[in-house]
Amino acid sequence: MAHVEANSIQIEYEIFGKKTNPTIVLIAGNGAQLNFWEPDFCEMLANENLQVIRFDNRDAGLSTKFEASGIPDMKEIYQAAQEGKPVKLAYTLEDMADDVAGLLEALEIKKAHICGASMGGAIAQVFADRHPSRLCSLTSIMSSTGNPNNPQISAETLAIVTAVPPSGRDAYIDYSLRMWKNIWSKGFPFEEKRARRYCEESYDRSYYPQGAIRQNAALVANGDRRRFLALLTIPTLVIHGTADVLFPVEAGKDTAKTIPEAKLLLIEGMGHDMPVGTWKGIVEAIVSLVNGHPC
Repeated sequence: MAHVEANSIQIEYEIFGKKTNPTIVLIAGNGAQLNFWEPDFCEMLANENLQVIRFDNRDAGLSTKFEASGIPDMKEIYQAAQEGKPVKLAYTLEDMADDVAGLLEALEIKKAHICGASMGGAIAQVFADRHPSRLCSLTSIMSSTGNPNNPQISAETLAIVTAVPPSGRDAYIDYSLRMWKNIWSKGFPFEEKRARRYCEESYDRSYYPQGAIRQNAALVANGDRRRFLALLTIPTLVIHGTADVLFPVEAGKDTAKTIPEAKLLLIEGMGHDMPVGTWKGIVEAIVSLVNGHPC
């Protein structure tokens, strides 16, 4: 792995595949590190003649942390978002989208295909609005438009995924496994060995839950993105699971409906995760989009 200075921060990244191939950038979700995009998944894309870049968002993994900004009051953030009032943030979703542009600039890549999951999908959407000249195609996985009229996450699930995890390694892993079981794809067997390995790797690489809170504040404050998504002219693929408990399937349908001519791939039984059993179909859909719209 390596890092670059981009958009006034340090960004940790890793590349799979040949530099001469078209580039796809994978953006992780809230609190997730680049290891969310597992090497085997990245290799599947690289084997389809793509250069694959995975990276740590700001405030996660080995990229720059914003410790000096403190912990935001999420109750205040949610209230301000509902009332349409401005709120002080450590950074915005626009800043996070600009990080992607800065990473491309630092790596001397003029244009790329952009793919994001969950909050990463929202970042990818904002990137499409702010940096259209750098974008070849957009893939939004298990994300939303920020439409407040979409079905909302249940209070029980929200409490689980927003709780501050314990600091001890074993306690953190037990907590994380409980969380993953809660949001796991109901149509697929729970991959406990894989989930445990991911949780252990994430803790050992960078235990930093406070960053996830600031990222979440940026996502909530970003609000409804339909105003600009409806104006996009970029080739778009929306992938969503029918059993997603964080962003119910209606959020994916709304995203595909809002972005002109977007293609929608619904995966039966998939939740807010990517079981190995979904990888082949996801990769095939992404590759089809990329091959159909070369840079």
